[in-house]
Amino acid sequence: MTERALTRPALAYGDVRLSRFDPLPRILFFDDFDNGANGWCELIGNHDGDLDKVRPVVSDMRPPQISSVSFWDIGTHGSIDGTYALKLATRPRANHMSLAIKRLTYVKPGLVQFETYFTFKSEAWIGARPDHQSGYDGNVDPSVFDFGDFTIGNDVCDREGGRRYHCALRYQNTDHAGNLTRNWQYKTSLQTTTKMEFSGRPAVSDYHVSDPGDWADVPGGHQPLCYNEIPTKINWHYLRYVFDTEAGRNVELQVNDKVMDLRNIAVPAYDHGYWGLDRLMNFCIDVRTHKPVRNFLFLDSVVVSVDW
Repeated sequence: MTERALTRPALAYGDVRLSRFDPLPRILFFDDFDNGANGWCELIGNHDGDLDKVRPVVSDMRPPQISSVSFWDIGTHGSIDGTYALKLATRPRANHMSLAIKRLTYVKPGLVQFETYFTFKSEAWIGARPDHQSGYDGNVDPSVFDFGDFTIGNDVCDREGGRRYHCALRYQNTDHAGNLTRNWQYKTSLQTTTKMEFSGRPAVSDYHVSDPGDWADVPGGHQPLCYNEIPTKINWHYLRYVFDTEAGRNVELQVNDKVMDLRNIAVPAYDHGYWGLDRLMNFCIDVRTHKPVRNFLFLDSVVVSVDW
């Protein structure tokens, strides 16, 4: 038996829903979306009571929904072992993003592990599409080029006025020119906050970075994910992401059988403090379309565990 298996919580062996995960010693929360949204909600920007003052990049991120994962041709997929999944859906507008956030604080610094099973799709069209008249060969469906990207990340602050940073890892399925890229990426600049924009920083079009080009490919991060031929067939993927709130860095990303060491990837930190964020630890996941086509991300369930 491996050292990891010896430290695995006994509960994970006794609950079939948890047995497909590999948590750290303490399970912080287990979200089975058959039981509701479990605290995942829409992110909205800071404001003073006037919603017209919310920055455009964070003014319309749309709330997550509970979904039976239904499509027009077959009906309901359901989740892996139940009926409902958490669904994030963009608007049919180029560069629109839907983001779900769960807000916590932490007790001790250390390793934090986020695990989920996810699937992704662009919206299915009924009938012929004018821009895809000759693109379907019975295997590669043109709708795969309609899916942009999705991102997992966090928002962590050690103490009020202390170190604050956002880890973020993006799966880019296509670039903005519509080319299939299928790479994991990390951000190389700070997320522009409301405080920074109010202080004179330019408005941003990419929520996570100062400039849309401030993403770099994770070394060895090219990964074709299962799309399965048409936009109404889904397949669930396993994802395990570890970050360290003591070191303030990413540690590891596993997606299915691919494991990526992230320890040497720098995470930008703010050079100024923020009020009211003592022991902040938020979890974020989002999906973004590059075209006027809705993009969807579904989470079957989520387990977050820690090493304290």
